Amino acid sequence: MISRFGRFAPLVLAFLLILSGCNTNSSALNPVGKNAKMQADLMLLSLGIMLLVILAVMVIFFYVIIRFRKRKDDDSIPEQVEGNTKLEIIWTVIPIILIIIIAIPTVYQVFVLADDRPSASEIDKENAIRIKVTAHQYWWQFEYPDLGIQTATDLYVPTGKKVYVELTSKDVIHSFWVPTLFGKQDANPGLVNRMWFEVPKEGVYLGQCAELCGASHALMDFSVVALSPDKFEAWKKEMKKGADEPKTAEAKQGRKIFKQQCLRCHAIGKNGGNVGPNLAAYGERTMISGILEYNKKNLKNWILNAPKYKADILMPSFSDGSGAKLTEQQADALAEYLMQQKTGIELPQQ
Repeated sequence: MISRFGRFAPLVLAFLLILSGCNTNSSALNPVGKNAKMQADLMLLSLGIMLLVILAVMVIFFYVIIRFRKRKDDDSIPEQVEGNTKLEIIWTVIPIILIIIIAIPTVYQVFVLADDRPSASEIDKENAIRIKVTAHQYWWQFEYPDLGIQTATDLYVPTGKKVYVELTSKDVIHSFWVPTLFGKQDANPGLVNRMWFEVPKEGVYLGQCAELCGASHALMDFSVVALSPDKFEAWKKEMKKGADEPKTAEAKQGRKIFKQQCLRCHAIGKNGGNVGPNLAAYGERTMISGILEYNKKNLKNWILNAPKYKADILMPSFSDGSGAKLTEQQADALAEYLMQQKTGIELPQQ
């Protein structure tokens, strides 16, 4: 005979497996940014009120069951009560008070977060920065229109400054979300949504697409890399220099291959196409396409057969003939060239 615990063991095991997949470094309940803290406080306030209501209801429920239970040898009919005006007023007024308690910070947050500063001329450039974010299947493009810089996958921002985001999509609906910094905001094709956020301290904060957008939706990750103001200024200067000169013979061969095979779709800085992600400072990426651990072996495998790792992307395979054929040695050279594209700025650890 299966014990009572044994019946629930599979359910408990499944619950523990689900919890094991939770990433505390990318959780809305582990807020870092001002926006995320405001939203987390509101969630906790709402949760606290709901628990209080549940507790009160359960106390009354068990009190009534015990106090007015049928007693042995008591067949009398209880007093029939049609209503109690005092009680009805109480359980009408209390919910109104609780709704007001939740409504006040909610409305306040709506107005605070609505500070989108749509005009570049209205932005205090000493204390803020403007970034255009464009979502693609399945990667993120970041443009700094006031700085003349473009990049992808890793969004670099200064700490202690407001970051004003102009958000759109190139194809389908996506959703821009960094749980520890801010709530999700949809990216819609043909429309521009605006938002802002702040990062108080240096670090690498994980983001993701929060709207089902296709076969590789779950792999559409990105990172927000927060640098101190001094480091960010140094990063800006390095990014404006464009592609770095290759330092080895293998990297020089890789640059030649890049110009022949990659430049029509990819750019480094301002030079190249914009069909695929901008590869400026690619040697400092935190991940390869947001999904693979960053190292030369993984980069080489990605170059040769990207569709194997990310379904339904535009980048062809360079190993099976759907794209131009690259040898193992050519892929090594191209990976070496890309990994040498660095700003040299000391970056925070993830």
